[in-house]
Amino acid sequence: MKIAIIGAGAAGCFASIQIKRLCPTADVTVYESGRKPLAKVSVTGGGRCNLTNTFDNVRSLASVYPRGEKLMKRLLKEFGPTDAWQWFEAEGVRLVAQPDGCVFPASQDAMEIVGTLLRLMERNGVRLETGHRVSLVTPDGASGCNRFVISFAAEGLAPRQADIVLVASGGSPKAAGMAMLAPTGVATVAPVPSLFSLCLPGDSITGLTGTVVKHATASMTGTKLKASGPLLITHWGMSGPAILKLSAHAARLLHSNGYKADIAINWLGECNAQDAMETIAKLAADNPKKQLASAYPAQLNARLWMHIIGKGGLNPAMRWGEMGRKGMNKLAAALTADIYHADGKCRFKEEFVTCGGVALGGINPSTLESRSCPGLFVAGEALDVNGVTGGFNLQAAWTTGHVAASAIAKLCRHGATD
Repeated sequence: MKIAIIGAGAAGCFASIQIKRLCPTADVTVYESGRKPLAKVSVTGGGRCNLTNTFDNVRSLASVYPRGEKLMKRLLKEFGPTDAWQWFEAEGVRLVAQPDGCVFPASQDAMEIVGTLLRLMERNGVRLETGHRVSLVTPDGASGCNRFVISFAAEGLAPRQADIVLVASGGSPKAAGMAMLAPTGVATVAPVPSLFSLCLPGDSITGLTGTVVKHATASMTGTKLKASGPLLITHWGMSGPAILKLSAHAARLLHSNGYKADIAINWLGECNAQDAMETIAKLAADNPKKQLASAYPAQLNARLWMHIIGKGGLNPAMRWGEMGRKGMNKLAAALTADIYHADGKCRFKEEFVTCGGVALGGINPSTLESRSCPGLFVAGEALDVNGVTGGFNLQAAWTTGHVAASAIAKLCRHGATD
């Protein structure tokens, strides 16, 4: 049985290893469009490789998988974060978990993960063909989809045949990235960017570049979409996990609005206006003779606090003891519902993630095989599944790669005994 895997990313490489382990006689070739396999894995987590998450702090899967939550709930039972942890440690990669649940190799080096996967592919006899951008996947069998012809974009590369195809080509920034599947008739969802920071052109807050608030909440006004976590002020606008998570949840809405939206920031995390009033009242009671500028909540720095005072229309030279109820209300509003107008997005480092891909309705949720084109499987970001930052996208890659590999290996074993 000839297996063609399109894409040498996390899902494709992981699946190739699993297929060969489960069915050593399978002929597995991975076709990668670029020159380097696992390119995104090498830069994820700032080069440290946030390869999964403990999920200990996850209250609901919908909060970390804006799309594909139901599918992931099912598949994580087959291969979840504990399984991924054990799999990598069994290969000699020692892992460590941070308090926020993010899991990294103890070496803090993404290349350890890259090296481990490539070594296992070679050891198990997986062929890796780089510089092979697939242009078309064409069913070519008596029953319509039992055998495939893989065509390549580069001249001089002869088409290859395969009995089974696993599409693990990753996220595509453009709809054309899914055009190779047109001959199969597989339904796709137009991709749009996910996980990006927001631009605030001309806003004075950009003068506070480098300021970090460890626990803030960002929400899109007029919607129920919100996300919490560290927030970073940049020279172009806002970034950090709170903004990146919000961008994942609001990816399609922001895309349809041309990346223009009003974003409300709660600088006190998930505290409401009443909680903010209590914080302000305590500051006033403890510092009656101090100026507003010199006493502020511990989670904020002096520069950001001055900015917030200005947004509230208050005089920083005013003494806390002179603060009336009206002034307190203004300050509470500025702390918990500080509005900014986003106009544009900025790609988050090299970790480009998209939502969209192969529509989940056309995929068997138990095997990840196409319902309409037997023998065609999909895994990783090529599926319309995407997670927020924090190791969830790589976990989806390991999980879907494992599930697809198990189903493919089963077909291979049956084929070998027929």
